[in-house]
Amino acid sequence: MTAEAPVAQDSDRPVSEKQTIECSRSAPDQPAPRPPARRLVSLDAFRGLAILGMLLVNEKVFGPATPIQLKHARWNQNPHFADMVFPWFLLIVGVAIPYAAAARRQPGTARSAYYLKVVRRTVILVLLGFLINSSYARHPLFNMGVLQLIGLAYFVGALLYGLPLTARLGVAAVFLLSHWAAIRFIPIPGVVVGVFTEQQNLIKYLHQAHLGHRLAGIIGVVPTSALVLIGTAIGDALRREPERPWRNVAILLGAGLSLVALGLLWNLDLRFNKPYWTASFVVFAAGWGLLVLGLFYLLIDVKGWRAWAFPLVVAGMNAVFIYVVPILVKVHTLREWSWTCAAGPSLTVEQGLQNSLFLHLGRVPGGILYTFCYILFWWLVLLWMYRRRVFLRV
Repeated sequence: MTAEAPVAQDSDRPVSEKQTIECSRSAPDQPAPRPPARRLVSLDAFRGLAILGMLLVNEKVFGPATPIQLKHARWNQNPHFADMVFPWFLLIVGVAIPYAAAARRQPGTARSAYYLKVVRRTVILVLLGFLINSSYARHPLFNMGVLQLIGLAYFVGALLYGLPLTARLGVAAVFLLSHWAAIRFIPIPGVVVGVFTEQQNLIKYLHQAHLGHRLAGIIGVVPTSALVLIGTAIGDALRREPERPWRNVAILLGAGLSLVALGLLWNLDLRFNKPYWTASFVVFAAGWGLLVLGLFYLLIDVKGWRAWAFPLVVAGMNAVFIYVVPILVKVHTLREWSWTCAAGPSLTVEQGLQNSLFLHLGRVPGGILYTFCYILFWWLVLLWMYRRRVFLRV
């Protein structure tokens, strides 16, 4: 990861919008460079919502009071908020690709530099994923995980971004239809065609019979890449005419409603399923993600109501950091360091803090306070980084 500082900006704008305005005379035989696109603050806020949602879902210790929306849905059940944050993050990755590509493809910049950047980002994300999985396992482990899936889906989406818009959407449709058709029509030895239960389904069979533990989950790159490609189409639309914000609001809300409806219809044939990224789930989650982004875009970028979104923007500007570092600290500090109680067994730091709160406040209030303080601590770290213009990006 590299530290990047935002460029200078007007004092009445948030850091995420800062831009340097340079007045220079262009050579008579060269066109003036096109000014950089205005930063999409609503996308930063939406990214912050997704990453804080991941942090909350992963660290909740509410016990029996855990809201159902913070629990993952059961097999083939309607998705909850906990199931949405990961696909939303992938959608955001796709929306950001056109902005990153435009920055890398300025006049005089070699096209190969863009692809080298794509490969570098992919490798770093995959390696960070291996680091997290190895930390949990307490030994080197090279398999699929959240960051590996993000990295590979980003790689596919970024490489295919060179295709025309209609071709990209066509590829996304082919990915989703192929994934759906394989589940529905490819037979499993000894099983009726089209069976999709938790114990018997094509993807589980392929994992167990052919891919093994290390590659389990690699098939998910197909539908998640489609999700990233959908995001690139939205990013193109938002970049094309930033001076027509109401048109962009209509695109976001219209596309969102259309995808939600398509997901509901597809669900009648193949149920929503986040563990295996069924096509119905992918388009349904993408639709809801675009509706949320559309609302954020309307309030933040169109209406200019930005103060309420500041906590989300702070998190969204260092998304990879706030996903990776808390996990490493939890695994290698909270769960490895321990102390011995005066009249009890040795406890890890995590157990000691939680048990102390449970004892003094009760199981549910203590769990809520622990989760709140955990997220607040890391948000304050992010605020410190934000104020000092330290943005760690891959």
